[in-house]
Amino acid sequence: MTRVQLCGPLLVELTGRRVTLPGRQGRLLFAYLVLQRPRPVPRDQLVDVLWGAAPPPAAGSALNALVSRVRAATGADVLRGRSELAVDLPPSAVVDVETALSSVHRAESAAAVGDWRRAWAAALTARFVAGRPFLPEATAPWADAWRARLDEVHARALECYAGACLSIGGAELPGAERAARDLVEAAPLRETGHLLLMRALAARGNVAEALAAYERLRVRLRDELGVDPSATVRDAHAELLRVG
Repeated sequence: MTRVQLCGPLLVELTGRRVTLPGRQGRLLFAYLVLQRPRPVPRDQLVDVLWGAAPPPAAGSALNALVSRVRAATGADVLRGRSELAVDLPPSAVVDVETALSSVHRAESAAAVGDWRRAWAAALTARFVAGRPFLPEATAPWADAWRARLDEVHARALECYAGACLSIGGAELPGAERAARDLVEAAPLRETGHLLLMRALAARGNVAEALAAYERLRVRLRDELGVDPSATVRDAHAELLRVG
């Protein structure tokens, strides 16, 4: 099996062989090329990725040495090219970031047609991957852009997972509440998280808590943005008042 884990501890296994990459720069070089695949990356772009605005005096030579060390660790058949470099992985390779992106898409597609069991499983996968820190040792803008993208994937996965748990009901209702609370904490201005929390609490018989969740949202939006909750959230609040 070939797999690359970029969220959480960096892990590289090539055809079942655990690979130790040479140092922080070697890990970042390999990770960046994995994210760019199958597109080859020019060497000057890699210099910018690795050293930013302060490259070493002989950046080309430094990159050559780093590429040689990474190639020795992975094999020449994995790290290919000279003027442009690319990582070549088999079609069956599992890259966790790619798994998160495809899983959240599958989850949302399943939810759109009411296939809640399939949505539940796919959302859980995306939530698990995207909820872990992405390349903690990477501080460059390209890594921050990926973190923002994965934060959005995580929020979408939480939305889908909570919605699936609510629709399945029964023993999944506590999972809906936990996911909604996680979403509210991660994205406090995202109204869907508060709405899901209100619905999950009400489904578990905690209508008063659901009303309190609405009030917290209303106050936050008023104090931070000077706006009221959306019509959808207000309608859910009105329904809770009728139930209560």
